[in-house]
Amino acid sequence: MAITIAFVLVCLNLRIVFGGVGPLLPYMSLDPLTAGALTAFPPLCMGLFAPLGAMAGRRLGEARALFAAMAILTAGILIRSCGITGLLAGTVVASLGVAALNVLTPVFVRRNFGGPRIGVMMGVYAMMMGGGGGIMAALTVPIYHAAGDSWPVALVSAAVPAVMALAALVPLLGAPRPPAGSGGAARRAHWLLRHPTAWSLVCFFGIQCLVFYVILAWLPAIYVDKGAAPATAGLYLALCILAVAGGGFLGPMLAARRPDHRRHIVACIVLCIIGLTGILLAPADMGAVWSVVLGVGMGAGQGIPGVLYARRTADQIGMMQLSGMVQSFGYLMAATGPVIAAALHDWRGGWDWPIGFLLALLVFNGFAGLRGGRDHVIGAERG
Repeated sequence: MAITIAFVLVCLNLRIVFGGVGPLLPYMSLDPLTAGALTAFPPLCMGLFAPLGAMAGRRLGEARALFAAMAILTAGILIRSCGITGLLAGTVVASLGVAALNVLTPVFVRRNFGGPRIGVMMGVYAMMMGGGGGIMAALTVPIYHAAGDSWPVALVSAAVPAVMALAALVPLLGAPRPPAGSGGAARRAHWLLRHPTAWSLVCFFGIQCLVFYVILAWLPAIYVDKGAAPATAGLYLALCILAVAGGGFLGPMLAARRPDHRRHIVACIVLCIIGLTGILLAPADMGAVWSVVLGVGMGAGQGIPGVLYARRTADQIGMMQLSGMVQSFGYLMAATGPVIAAALHDWRGGWDWPIGFLLALLVFNGFAGLRGGRDHVIGAERG
């Protein structure tokens, strides 16, 4: 029970730190460069720091590494309340913690909830991750107003669930450390970089995350430009992120039932395309419908890779290496999304081109997902 509670609380914190930024941007009077950096930093830092999560897991064990990563995340949340400079620095620190947690949590699931439960627990992982971001997106503006229009207070409120997760991890710190990594593991990681299935998973995960971070950063602005009130636009984002939680729960559960995951990948991409098309073409008062459709597709697309890490590798070390590689390169891809979307918006004076850019990427992602989703264990061909 202690393991399950700690796992749920850790997952809840994976996106809370980022979910409140988008709804607050209209109230913060940031210059475009700072706003762009604030939205680009999380995926960029998570890409750069993801290998550290795999390294910490091998040297410390999952429980100790999870505790250290949660402590870093909590520190980042607190630093964000110290003015604009603290906001940027704290976002980098928090992203370091989340980067390690992203890599370690699926491995923690495989070790503690393996076998037939892995699909359910990966669904819980994605659901709590998306739900945490959605809850924060919904509560941030009310907290901001209740605190006398103070955005530092609104953002630092995310420290409450972070401290709860730290407390829940304390009983797990007595677990024995794993044996030190071997040169064979290092050679296998180097070979993984040359495997086409691994790179297909990088593309699939990276594009799904890119779409998510563009929506997280700019969905409220899209609907404000379409005539919606800022509070309504923030509600659409909250609904979208809560739908991410629902899709993140269902996607891994359904995918774990079969060794071949191509049909599940195609389904989540089709939902994303339908949702984005509705956001582009439908009036603002229909925003709730299309935000939910898009959210379900994005959630499934972010949850299914957790199952793929387990099903495409033969052991814990292989899963940790694949998870680290996919998330490192994938988040670096995703970091470009909000900046490219903003540049296209400024260039064309509207959101048609940014959304069209996302739709084109999703079509390409279908081909990458079909390669990565087939029933295949990476390294099996080496005997």
